[in-house]
Amino acid sequence: MRALVIDDSRAMRRIVASILEGFGYETRPAGHGREALDVLEEGWVPDLACIDWNMPVMDGLQFVSAVRANPAWRQVTLMMVTTESEHGQIVKALAAGAHEYVIKPFTADAIGDKLSLLGLMPVPA
Repeated sequence: MRALVIDDSRAMRRIVASILEGFGYETRPAGHGREALDVLEEGWVPDLACIDWNMPVMDGLQFVSAVRANPAWRQVTLMMVTTESEHGQIVKALAAGAHEYVIKPFTADAIGDKLSLLGLMPVPA
């Protein structure tokens, strides 16, 4: 399984990628939404994208909308991983096409629980 980790914080990208790799994912990083779209346009389409909301160039909500506008990427599961915790923001992200929402700070177990809920927890070999 593949995951795209999109966050403008290098440290946060490493944390999220490390958790996902621990679950068996192959990960690719992106520092903002435009960089993540470039990865998709190159043909590296993940099963999951973990997306920060507040980023320069293209924010997480803009990325979610762009992915949902492209039928070739409909199978990508989108999970917001962000400090945005207001109910209205969560509703806005889900309405735009995000499947799930994790609020920072989080634990590896919280990410694992969301992956299980989404049916994206890899089965150990």
